[in-house]
Amino acid sequence: MTPSRLLPLLPAVPLLGAALLVAAGRRLPRLAAEVFGSLAAAATAVLAIVLLLRSSPPLTEWVGGWFPVGGESVGIVLTGDGAGLGMAALVSLLTLAALAYSWRYFDEPPHGHAGAFPALILLFQGGMCGFAIAGDLFDAFVFFELMSVVAYALTGYRIDEAKAVQGALGFALVNSLGAYFMLMGIALLYARTGQLAMAKIGQGLDAAAAGHGPDALVLAGFVLFLTGLLVKAAAVPFQFWLPDAHAVAPTPVCMLLSGVMVELGVYGVWRVYGTVFSGPGGIPAADASRALVVLGVLTAAVGSVMCWYQRHIKRLLAFSTIAHTGLFLIGVGTLKAAADEGTALYILAHAGVKAALFACAGILLDRYGSVDEFTLHGRARRLRGTGAVFAVGALALAGLPPFGTGLGKALSEEAVGGPLTVVYVAASALTGAAVLRVAARVFLGLGPRTREREGEGGERDADTTSGSAEEPETGRRLDKVPLTMRTVPVVLLLAALAAGAVPGFAAAVGDAVDEAGTRGVFSTAHWTVTGVLLDLLSALLAVAVAGVAVARPGLLAAPGWALPLRRLQSGHVGDYVAWLVVGSALLGALALPGVLGR
Repeated sequence: MTPSRLLPLLPAVPLLGAALLVAAGRRLPRLAAEVFGSLAAAATAVLAIVLLLRSSPPLTEWVGGWFPVGGESVGIVLTGDGAGLGMAALVSLLTLAALAYSWRYFDEPPHGHAGAFPALILLFQGGMCGFAIAGDLFDAFVFFELMSVVAYALTGYRIDEAKAVQGALGFALVNSLGAYFMLMGIALLYARTGQLAMAKIGQGLDAAAAGHGPDALVLAGFVLFLTGLLVKAAAVPFQFWLPDAHAVAPTPVCMLLSGVMVELGVYGVWRVYGTVFSGPGGIPAADASRALVVLGVLTAAVGSVMCWYQRHIKRLLAFSTIAHTGLFLIGVGTLKAAADEGTALYILAHAGVKAALFACAGILLDRYGSVDEFTLHGRARRLRGTGAVFAVGALALAGLPPFGTGLGKALSEEAVGGPLTVVYVAASALTGAAVLRVAARVFLGLGPRTREREGEGGERDADTTSGSAEEPETGRRLDKVPLTMRTVPVVLLLAALAAGAVPGFAAAVGDAVDEAGTRGVFSTAHWTVTGVLLDLLSALLAVAVAGVAVARPGLLAAPGWALPLRRLQSGHVGDYVAWLVVGSALLGALALPGVLGR
């Protein structure tokens, strides 16, 4: 059997595992259900890694034997190149980490169905793996929707809490609209080319536009499809659903949402533009680059500022994810092979760091019944190991060498150059400083105890976004943190460290990305003196800003101009939908000049 024949198993194994858990979950003891779910996730991870090691040249499988005839195709095509299989491996490993973290502690409704939670997690894994290796737009949409629907259910899993249902509904409505945009974009591209396979659509657009370039239909298809992906990536101004969802989602789900699902949106942008729209019949490189870089800068800036002015720890980490998504979009939007390499490594390491930080936040929630920075001031002094992981994770988020986040950031900075380097340094420093500030106050009790000031967190601060009145996910507060909950974040941080410290790993990631994108370019990813100095600058800035915030909190209190920005996070789905329309119009306006010029 050729390796390509194994590609369908990547989504099939977790989906089959979920079906078996649903069928037998009521008759299985909880331990058996969790062991089975972990084995299914681990088997998928092993398969993805084995295929990744054999993915040169890229693997292609036409599912069911529906091969193209005369250059025309109607079958389902899966593509197993380094980038897609790498994302599938990351998804599967992080899924295994989330299941290990939730081992026997999670208070999961409905009672009497031990397989409910691991089954949903496996469904989520299957949708994400399928999206990572989908080679045609329609099946990418199908897996995208499967991933989304399960994410809605996981976000609102604690259905007995009104705010969990509200957060899940906002998530569902905004992301469903994004999915409808994607479907309309697919319809336009199919009408023009009669194809659904990404590579075939790209060839069809080039043939149809011979001599005159792209037109309004191609631009509309580009805008509609990318809008759906950017909603999933939580790019500004599509980001409003993410903090609301993270604030109510169970901790293992937050690990997956910020660790891989958001990054899959960025991966989709990179894949679809490079395969479908990068030719002469697509969107000119200068226009696509301008659109993605502008949105990336806006996303990094808004995410960083909003991250700094949060007291709800899970919302703070969610806005940090938004800020780093902006950096990923800048790297992808530069349309350079070196930037792709740096962004890929950055995403891999960021997944480990962010999942570890959310795991630590979950420990605080289940130990003290709160994720409010003010309420927890000095209360977690006994959790020395968790505090150390949280502080180290903050420095890794800021880009401290030799973490993979630092190397990915350094490679990206070198590739983008100029003023955009300042954006990388500022965003990573500010988000790292916000997390360090929390570590100093909560785990060490440093600085004066902060009183809640009227209006500091916006109108919803006292009752819904402070994090002071949260219910533990364990049913009752933990007297002792289980070993699995303490071990998982340590392992995730060590993995992020290995991504930057293990010789040759960055180059291997770069080669895999280059083979999937810019053919014939070989990676030279490695540490440079300039990269190390910029990373140290980011880390030192993070420590300095956090120190000032802890010692003199009044100096860095929210200024008047920040309050309107925070009020945009209103919690009203209608507002978020309006911003989705504004964002799609902005994306079209940024990409329009090249089409008009033709």
